[in-house]
Amino acid sequence: MLARDAPAEAYEQPVLLARAEGRPADRIAALERAKLLALRVRAELEGRRRREAELSALFETAHDLAGLRDVDAVLQAIVQRARSLLGTDVAYLSLNDPARGDTYMRVTEGSVAARFQQLRLGMGEGLGGLVAQTARPYVTDDYFKDDRFRHTLTIDTGVRDEGLVAILGVPLMLGPHVIGVLFAADRRARVFEREQIALLGSFAALAAAAIDTANLLTETRSALADLERANEIIRDRSAVIERASDVHDRLAELVLRGGGVHDVAAAVSQVLADTVEFTETGDAPAGAVEASRAEGHAVPHGADWIAAVAAGGELLGALVLRGHPGLDPVDQRTFERAAMVTSLLLLARRSAADAEQRVRGELLDDLLDARDRDPRLLRDRASRLHADLDAVHVVLAARLGGPAADAEHEAAARRRLGAAASHLAATRHGLAAARDGGTVLLLPLGPGDTATDVARRAARHLGTAVHEPVTVGASAPVADLLARPEAVAAAYAEGRRCLDALHLLGRCGDGAAAEDFGFLGLLLGGERDVTGFVERTIGPVAAYDERRGTQLLRTLDAYFACGMSPARTKDDLHVHVNTVAQRLDRVARLLGADWQEPARALEIQLALRLHRLAAPARH
Repeated sequence: MLARDAPAEAYEQPVLLARAEGRPADRIAALERAKLLALRVRAELEGRRRREAELSALFETAHDLAGLRDVDAVLQAIVQRARSLLGTDVAYLSLNDPARGDTYMRVTEGSVAARFQQLRLGMGEGLGGLVAQTARPYVTDDYFKDDRFRHTLTIDTGVRDEGLVAILGVPLMLGPHVIGVLFAADRRARVFEREQIALLGSFAALAAAAIDTANLLTETRSALADLERANEIIRDRSAVIERASDVHDRLAELVLRGGGVHDVAAAVSQVLADTVEFTETGDAPAGAVEASRAEGHAVPHGADWIAAVAAGGELLGALVLRGHPGLDPVDQRTFERAAMVTSLLLLARRSAADAEQRVRGELLDDLLDARDRDPRLLRDRASRLHADLDAVHVVLAARLGGPAADAEHEAAARRRLGAAASHLAATRHGLAAARDGGTVLLLPLGPGDTATDVARRAARHLGTAVHEPVTVGASAPVADLLARPEAVAAAYAEGRRCLDALHLLGRCGDGAAAEDFGFLGLLLGGERDVTGFVERTIGPVAAYDERRGTQLLRTLDAYFACGMSPARTKDDLHVHVNTVAQRLDRVARLLGADWQEPARALEIQLALRLHRLAAPARH
């Protein structure tokens, strides 16, 4: 029944049939237990399928946003998906109209009442007004019996025409400002779950990003139209017109094919015949960037020109035109349009990257918490992120190396660390997520690589990206993730112990794996993994003794106790010296030819002592 996805009532049939046939009570009780267990499994599978559908819808919506062409189509898709996933009768989206000082319906899905679809509401009226005032989600099980918000005749009439009873509303936010509300509603009493409220909030965030992106795109189109009109005015300046036309074509092409910010800078460099660079916010002259953002135009700075790259009040960086003190109005406008296009591209890329980062993090969280044990679902989710869970992986625990100057600085550094880790995971076909005040990464092990190699490269890469030391601890290589989901959590714990050991040793900003510490890991780690150390050090010898009934461990004990002298060992064991030699040859084949090197010998002696101390507990 589970395999064919039978309805819930079908699980009652075997119990009813057993009772009808007069089966024994213990048989009927066993069927009852099996029924309850199967129903729990069925509910869990349905929950996971629903979560998969939600994540897929959010990812598809973010993909639509990244390739935004028609904001109405994107908003309609958001409302449709929200209604479908929440299973409501109606979903709709309203936007604030600052010019008229009210709110109007922008998109509806499932609505049948014309008056409801054409509602215009005064600010602060109805459930939407309460959401807009508080910038928080609100839900009502019965709209007409709820007195937490101000009812008006216009709104109540529209809601009554539509027949709505239960309504959930979440704010559409651009920075600290509410620009509208996304609603899901039913024509019957209903309690919305916390997960459903969070899901609708995610759709609202994507809708706000779509609106903001559309506004930027409109501004860009308007700017390009201004540039065309300027070309008509200055026809006598054919060289200037040609450059302006060239940059128009180049920027339009970049927008259409999804180019990057450095592509924009290169295109404008060719048009203006000078070097144009995109710089991060902290690398540009702060005073000039702030003046450009305040004025909305490029400003001179010595022999350079600076144009702020901003979106929605957020400063994203700056374009710098090097060594060009004189700039005519048309070229200045070209430079400013390039900054605007750059902000559009950055915002679109960020929206897509945020969605992918969230999906990667949730998959890794599921692996760490072993919530999803279906290998097929895990493999399918990973393949959509270009990750191969069948490969051998290393789990890395990364944390900022030094103490932060203040809480704000630490929070900013953690955000940079999370972004850098997500970028590293995406480029290496792995996964990353925030965890325990730091970041955890699951990266595939390349040919010829060791866990130590991966940890050290990650520490260097992340430290460079964050501009601060980042310490990275790595687990031993982990295989068969799909068959053993719990192995990821165990490997993460091992990576964290290595990370703690590095901090205790004062090696902040470095990377290391468990294999680098040997028995010191027992002293420095957060958890004393004695069994694991013994298994890694002399496990093959112990296993050989258990299978063959030999006495290799006892021989090793005597050999070290006798100062590594075969002659004295044979006396202690009362065997022939050739027997001792044969046993030691077998040990060498099991542990490697370097087992008598001082460092290895020390670890083996410690493992033998720990094994001997633990032996009474096992008997």
